Amino acid sequence: MAKEHGNLSINSQNIFPIIKKWMYSDHDIFYRELISNGCDAITKLKKLDLIGEYEPAEDTEYKLEVKVSSDKKTIKIIDNGIGMTADEVNEYICQIAFSGAEAFLEKYKDKTNDDQIIGHFGLGFYSAFMVADKVTIDTLSFKEGSSAVHWECDGGTEYDMSDSDKSTIGTEVTLYLNEDSYEFANEYKAKEVIDKYCSFMPVPIYFTNEDAGQLTDDIPEEEVLDTDTVVESYIKDAVTEEVEKDDGTKETIEKSPAVKMAKIVRRPVPLNDTQPLWTKHPNECTPEDYKEFYRKVFNDYKEPLFWIHLNMDYPFNLKGILYFPKINTEYESIEGTIKLYNNQVFVADNIKEVIPEFLMLLKGVIDCPDLPLNVSRSALQNDGFVKKISEYITKKVADKLSGMYKTDKENYEKYWDDINPFIKFGFLKDEKFAEKMNDFIIFKNLDGKYLTLKECLEENKEKHENTIFYVTDEVEQSQYINMFKEEGTDAVILSHNIDQPFISTLEGKNEGIHFLRIDAELSDNFKEETSEDELKDATEILTEVFKKALGNDNLKVQVSKLKNASISSMITLSEQDRRMQDMMKMYNISGMDPAMFGSEGQTLVLNANNELVKYVIDHKDGENTPIICQQLYDLALLSHAPLTPDQMTAFIARSNKIMELLAK
Repeated sequence: MAKEHGNLSINSQNIFPIIKKWMYSDHDIFYRELISNGCDAITKLKKLDLIGEYEPAEDTEYKLEVKVSSDKKTIKIIDNGIGMTADEVNEYICQIAFSGAEAFLEKYKDKTNDDQIIGHFGLGFYSAFMVADKVTIDTLSFKEGSSAVHWECDGGTEYDMSDSDKSTIGTEVTLYLNEDSYEFANEYKAKEVIDKYCSFMPVPIYFTNEDAGQLTDDIPEEEVLDTDTVVESYIKDAVTEEVEKDDGTKETIEKSPAVKMAKIVRRPVPLNDTQPLWTKHPNECTPEDYKEFYRKVFNDYKEPLFWIHLNMDYPFNLKGILYFPKINTEYESIEGTIKLYNNQVFVADNIKEVIPEFLMLLKGVIDCPDLPLNVSRSALQNDGFVKKISEYITKKVADKLSGMYKTDKENYEKYWDDINPFIKFGFLKDEKFAEKMNDFIIFKNLDGKYLTLKECLEENKEKHENTIFYVTDEVEQSQYINMFKEEGTDAVILSHNIDQPFISTLEGKNEGIHFLRIDAELSDNFKEETSEDELKDATEILTEVFKKALGNDNLKVQVSKLKNASISSMITLSEQDRRMQDMMKMYNISGMDPAMFGSEGQTLVLNANNELVKYVIDHKDGENTPIICQQLYDLALLSHAPLTPDQMTAFIARSNKIMELLAK
């Protein structure tokens, strides 16, 4: 076959329904697209004004209006922007995917930039047909001598164009909603959607419910727009009567006075904030500004701990604010919300490509006009640029935290209990972040003092070199904590569920350092010096008695003489075995014998200096010995982990029985 060259053809009758129905995942997004088009039209005209190619009237207020009517089933989007000629309507509307924004930027590339020009793909207008059976456009170009144009289409591939009676510069798009989309003409639904997508668009957006009617019919528009106006309306005329006076003259008297009602006409207020906080320089913003913005955007009335204001112009344009929220309890969800904007237009929540995974725990907004979005502006295209943005955000967060540690350590320590899950998650997920934060990880010790990793090692250097003891539950492990304090050994509090993988990572990054839970082993510092033979007999007796009393032939028993004679029994579990058990819980591996993984299991430690333990040794065959053994074992469990419901029930019943025996 001979070589052939040609052009691909597109059948508009096939592609148009796809654009209308499937290009956008959410049908309410048409509000965003049409309002964005209106904002672009105004932005273009303002730019032409700046470069001297257009001169507006002195009283011009650039604005966009949204008018809805549930009765008529219509939505109108009206702007006083650049407008279109008939040729431009043919070019930008009748040609699918021809972007007026791109054409404008190309024409004026030497005189202006693309700041706040939102559209790029030329497809947003067609989102209107997702909800409308018919769409009309009435537009008048800013160009001198232009004629107004009317365009309408019923959703097929045919359209009609004619002259329009529009007399003001700008564009009015009217949607005649289909039966499935009447809700979008409801005032409350419309405001909800506009608030979602358009809260921070750069042009004021005013809203009118055309079905609501006017408070009065005789108030000049300028009064309503410029000030709050109090108007007295007469709802019933006065009743008068003409009477003759004594001197023969006639007088009109008021028998029933007119009834008056005062009405207040409020000046219209835009639905959006055209200058959101992130667009300002940090020096212009007060702490109260940041808190108010946080409350408004996230509906969270708990004050954030602190925030990071992102403001970058080179090598890419990125602005935003990241908040570290207050976490009240360890059980509260710490899933955050990062709202992504493109030129102040809402794109999505938590797009993972641009936000580092560990920062998904934060709340904040990021606005980056340079983001490579897909045609529906609801997802990112794969691009190396996105990775650079993510790295920049990570760097700024690390700089903020390390800077706070260096210059405001008191607040850094105050916030630590709340912010450490963020930092530790970032430490696990991001190598560069881990490198930057390695020297600024701190630990709270038993006295409530905050120490770095190096300082923790120094605390126990003499007795436990390269070992850091830690506590996961201050109540359950209180017996061990008291022993540590008496012995002069320190430990740190690591009670969050992220701490287990975190300390494993720390051990991998710091060779020779080991973390041990305080009940992992019994230090020789807690014991009296004894020979191996001295406790041999006691160990044999107690092992046999406890195995029989508990019905557990696999029970491991260790007998020691502890310095604190009030302690009767304890449970120890090696750090390796405990981490193995935690891993099995994490992966829901139940019903398996830990010994399969090399686990040695728990060890029951009995204090030969304690009177109850001595009693068992002296009365190994006594009538009450089994019940005492069971009680000693449960007491040991209580200082190690919570008892199961069945164990607690038995423990209480047994305690009552022991007290009865003592009372006899």
